Amino acid sequence: MIRVCVLGAIGSGKSFISKLFNCPVFNADKVVNYIYRKDINCFKKLRKKFPHHIKSFPVRKSELINAISSKNINIKKISKIVHPAVRKKMKNFLKEKKNSKIVILDIPLLIENKLNKKGDILIFVKTKKSKIIKRLKKRKNYNKKILDKLKSNQSSLLKKERLSNYVVDNNFSANIMRKNIKILKKKIISERNST
Repeated sequence: MIRVCVLGAIGSGKSFISKLFNCPVFNADKVVNYIYRKDINCFKKLRKKFPHHIKSFPVRKSELINAISSKNINIKKISKIVHPAVRKKMKNFLKEKKNSKIVILDIPLLIENKLNKKGDILIFVKTKKSKIIKRLKKRKNYNKKILDKLKSNQSSLLKKERLSNYVVDNNFSANIMRKNIKILKKKIISERNST
């Protein structure tokens, strides 16, 4: 199984690029949302840690935002509770998809949480800053302060780009990107087959 890990800035289009591979995708953001909605144990831990902020189940984004806004350290505290649950789901996903030729790991904190393995293919999604800002502003819970805090939790983009095997320029139309990813997918498979 080839593990392709998609890296890039928040709002760079990682999930879009991941989908274009047409392979099973582990999307950490979706899993985190699922955990907030469905995982009662996670809720209990969050409520115990943040009794003034986390009050209702399913966990509300607004309550999490308030907790993060009140103290810089809180984002790390939330991560300590949520990340083990995400890791468990990732392990289950990899077990379920073990017969797939390629799986895509769309995990924003992949490098930071040392979730990548030696043989992984790392792809960095490069997007113009203006495009990223435009995209982020369209998001329902757009909050510049929170985004800045999330960014400060991540390794530098330059470091991620340097670590990557491929850089995908995501500044073209969806059709061009579809063609580009199709070519890249073939390249990855043929290179892996030749080693």
